[in-house]
Amino acid sequence: MDKVLERFCEILCGTLDNIAQVEAEKKAGKQVHPYAKHVTAIFSHRVLNRPEDHEGIYVLEESYYTYPGKEMDIKPLLFYLRSDGKSKVFLQSVQIPEKWNPADATNANEDFILDYSELSIRPFGIAEYTLMETDQFTTNHIGIVGPGMTFQLTETLSDGHLSVMEIVRKDGVNLTPYDTPIDYIKV
Repeated sequence: MDKVLERFCEILCGTLDNIAQVEAEKKAGKQVHPYAKHVTAIFSHRVLNRPEDHEGIYVLEESYYTYPGKEMDIKPLLFYLRSDGKSKVFLQSVQIPEKWNPADATNANEDFILDYSELSIRPFGIAEYTLMETDQFTTNHIGIVGPGMTFQLTETLSDGHLSVMEIVRKDGVNLTPYDTPIDYIKV
């Protein structure tokens, strides 16, 4: 793994949540953001039958969201990452086969193993992250995810912190219930 991709994974992987943000919002009288937690780890060793020339790595991100008044929503995301070896990391979202229940698609589940031949790229496009002089990675990616649907990811990754704004739009109308980033702190 090259140094740029290694640094990206050092920042991204681990357990991060926004409990400090949620507690501050509650103290101020109104919770705006959901409680969110990511448990992220390198997953390449559990993707079998990869072609020999298939460079890059896989990362599994377990995303847990609890909106005020609602039950927790579990969303596992598989990402394929590669780098230009200089200052860019390219992220693609990979479809987890439907045979896997989201509750079983976790880093802790040793039986959760995928076959490369069953994987497909999700309609998200390639998010390009740039390593800044400040040792932060940033992206502002807009992907078309369905008819009239876009997903905008604006993210800054730094040591111990992720600032993530995800905006879903349908026919230009914002469907995301908040308009400021979720601030994750590494646990």
